[in-house]
Parts: sequence; C-alpha cells; structure tokens
Amino acid sequence: MSARHAATLPDGGAEDHDRLAPAVWNPVGNAVVAAADILVGERVLDVFAATGTGTIPAAQLTGPDGRVDAVDRSPAMLDLAKAKAEALALDGVFFHPVEPDEWTPEAPYDAVVSCYGVLLLDDLDAGMDRIVRLLRPGGRIALSTWDDGALEPFGDVLLDVLREVLPADADREDAGGAGRSGMAFVENCRKLASTDRLRDWLHARGLTNVRIEQFGLTVPLDPDSAWSLALGSGYRGLLPDDPEALHRVRSAFAERLGTAFVLNADSLIAVAEYRPAQ
Repeated sequence: MSARHAATLPDGGAEDHDRLAPAVWNPVGNAVVAAADILVGERVLDVFAATGTGTIPAAQLTGPDGRVDAVDRSPAMLDLAKAKAEALALDGVFFHPVEPDEWTPEAPYDAVVSCYGVLLLDDLDAGMDRIVRLLRPGGRIALSTWDDGALEPFGDVLLDVLREVLPADADREDAGGAGRSGMAFVENCRKLASTDRLRDWLHARGLTNVRIEQFGLTVPLDPDSAWSLALGSGYRGLLPDDPEALHRVRSAFAERLGTAFVLNADSLIAVAEYRPAQ
C-alpha cells in the first residue's frame, strides 16, 4: 500500500490544517514573526507557508512597501493563504507553489520565517543550508519546532496504528517518495526536539546569535480535530492512499486516542542571524 504526499491529495491537507489554525498554528506563528523583528519595507520569505500562519502577520508588518514570498509545495494550502491576504487587502504578498529548498528569489531576504516548516524538508541539513543562503548578510531567521515531549503520545499512537492496521508490505519506512517524506518529518521532529539540539543545529548551519524560547501550549482534541492534525501536518505523508485502508486507520486511531485527548503542543521559538565569513 503506497502513501502519497499531502500535496498530491485532493486539497493538500489545507482544510484540515486550517481547522487547527486558531488553536495551534496561529499562536505559534505570531510568536515566530514577532521573534523575527520584521520592519516596514523588508523582504521576507515564509518557508512552507501552508495556509498563511506566518505570511499574514509578516505582511502586516512589512506594509505595502515590503515583500513577502510565501513558498509551499501544496497549491491548495497557498490558495487559502492567498484568500486571507486578499480579505485583509494586503499588498506585496506573493505565493509560489514550489519546493521551498528549490526556491530562487530575485534578491536576498532580510528575514526568513518558518512555522514548523523546516520539519518538512526531506533533507533537513542540506535544505536548511540552502534556505539560509537566501538571506542577506545580517539577515534573521525565525522558526518553530516541537519541544521535547511534544506530540507524544499522538505521533507514537499513529505510527503504532499504521503498523497494526496495514499489511507488512506497507511499512512506512520502506514506502516510496511520499512515505519517505513522512518518515523524514518524524525524524526531523526528533532531531530538533530540545533547546540544545536546536541550538547546535542552527550553529552548524553557520548562524550566530541564536536565541531560543520555550512556548508552552496544550490543545484539547476531539476525534475529528485529532484526525485533522494527522491529515493537515507532516504525518499525512505516512497515511495510505486507499480509502478503505485510510478508514481503518482513522477508526483504530480514534479508538486508541479516546474522546478527550489533550495534545502536548509545546514548541521552541528560535531566532538567529546570518553573518557569513568575509
């Protein structure tokens, strides 16, 4: 049973992702943009912009003389972000349905923001190295990742259910492109899930003046909203394409989580500067 990446499915997970925006994505996105200290007239890149979590507040800060490029592999996600920008009459916002680590701008950026987006990079280190080089010298990058213990036991339960419900030949780690992308998301979350790990990783990317703050967040999830998190996040790359198999996974997952699950959404907000050696 093959898996497909969220971008290849009907709505790219956009509606499911956006359903959790008020409770999860928006509070963290506002904190990321605030950490970036964006000024009027600056050029900003939002990496894996999704439905506009970082794009909208960044555009409100840059004003009509600035520019925000929202980049995501899911056109459906960007369609929702664009609708929000248009509703707020935000000028200077541009939407690009491309792989973020392949994006080439016309000029360097003053700031890069990414609300959990770097966790979706198939090659975390190489992808981030390229994104960092899109900054001007002295530019800032601000991002969020999950803290140690976040998404537990949500992610472990989902992985257990996938192993139990799907046949052995549907092992997520051995799946083709999309399955590997889903497992990359899981591994990236683990790799950056502590202040020390995140700081070391940012330093290894050549970034300086790294500052990290913990952002505590818990979110009650009923079965429907829990499934929206699975469909609207990097976990979607692990899910089966076949509707019947997907239904079995959803039923078993809901039974395991129960009706009053509380998500540990504790996050890390990091900001750093790019000052390449002269």
